[in-house]
Amino acid sequence: MTDPQVAILMLSLFIVLVLLGFPIAFTLLAMGVGFGYYAYYQGPPDSFAGYFDNNIFYLLNQNTYSVMENDTLVAIPLFLFMGYVVERASIVDRLFFSLQMAARRLPGSMAIASLLTCAVFSTASGIVGAVVTLMGLLAFPAMANANYNKSFASGVICAGGTLGILIPPSIMLIVYAAIAELSPLRLYAAAVFPGLMLAGLYIVYVITRVGLNPAIAPRPLEEEVPPKREIYLNLLVSFVPLTVLIFLVLGSILGGLATPAEAAAMGALGGLVLAALYRSLSWQKVKESVFLTAKATAMVCWLFIGSWTFASVFSYLGGHSVIEEWFLAMSLEPWQFLVLVQLIIFLLGWPLEWSEILIIFVPIFLPMLETFGVNPYFFAMLVALNLQTSFLTPPMAMSAYYLKGVLKDQIELMDIFKGIMPYLGIVLFSMVMLYQFPGIALWLPDVLFGEYFPR
Repeated sequence: MTDPQVAILMLSLFIVLVLLGFPIAFTLLAMGVGFGYYAYYQGPPDSFAGYFDNNIFYLLNQNTYSVMENDTLVAIPLFLFMGYVVERASIVDRLFFSLQMAARRLPGSMAIASLLTCAVFSTASGIVGAVVTLMGLLAFPAMANANYNKSFASGVICAGGTLGILIPPSIMLIVYAAIAELSPLRLYAAAVFPGLMLAGLYIVYVITRVGLNPAIAPRPLEEEVPPKREIYLNLLVSFVPLTVLIFLVLGSILGGLATPAEAAAMGALGGLVLAALYRSLSWQKVKESVFLTAKATAMVCWLFIGSWTFASVFSYLGGHSVIEEWFLAMSLEPWQFLVLVQLIIFLLGWPLEWSEILIIFVPIFLPMLETFGVNPYFFAMLVALNLQTSFLTPPMAMSAYYLKGVLKDQIELMDIFKGIMPYLGIVLFSMVMLYQFPGIALWLPDVLFGEYFPR
């Protein structure tokens, strides 16, 4: 076999092993080291020690060191810690109840409150699993008790929870910035309006769907509604402090006053202050937040080490060149290139999660952006929207499994899948809107940081 053929075999074998359920990070690492030993083999060893005289071990060591010293990745554990602290401070519970009461006159008020709470919590967390799990425990029982259609209610929670990978401070965008060597500040600015657009389209869909079929989301009884003064006081108390924290974190980033890592540190401290103000801060909750932060951060770091090792070997064997030559041989127009790439990413979302797609497959297409004259930040936002589908597309719709995990026998998995399918269509529609109007993503970063020019 030629080296490029070995590279394609390496990629195919990785996909098979992931589908069989092997841990992604360590599969990447094992495949990278295994095939890397072949790629960097220097010839017959002179002694037993010669078996380890291979550059793959040096590459692995360098990749580990590169991850540890990467300034962009410092923001990940700090944002994670902020999200976990806010999650345990009972702020979201108050916010959901207040938004539900404030929106009670709208069709599907509980569903709208769920989407708004997901959007706000996403900006404070950026953790899809945490948002879906918490809202599953909080909002789904409330909607079920109000006789909401269970499939409809589950779709709202799953779709709203995935906003966390798009709306800043998104962990996914930090990972993308590190992979593509783009400015995380510009990526955050570029994601603001696409995130708001997607959340807004979700809300429009809910209002329209309930307006056409009120039986799926009955209005709350008037006797269940507290006085207006109490509603707005609760909304003020639950919404304003969290909004101020989010504004300070994102405002300092977009205003160029702080790096993402510095803003994340401020957010982590602010999360502790909020928890203390709400009298929800305890040593046990802090320990849980630290443990979950360390666990999630370790996963991300090992993903990077494994993926960079895998990608380096794959490229050294000529894998990237094969795929690039295949694309160039088709003589595609820029729009055709974008459609084909997004279709590939969409199809990969059926069996794979966003992390595998982003870390393994997206870097294959990045070198071709300049050839086709595609703005890398515009491309990043198309990918970010597209990656929403990896959480919403069966059979590996992770948001559905997160929700099923906390609801257990309260709903069937197929009912959750039915509930999330309309939102999958909305994501695809939002991608079309972004393609037709690139300013949705590019206007804000150009205003804040000046017009982008390729290096």
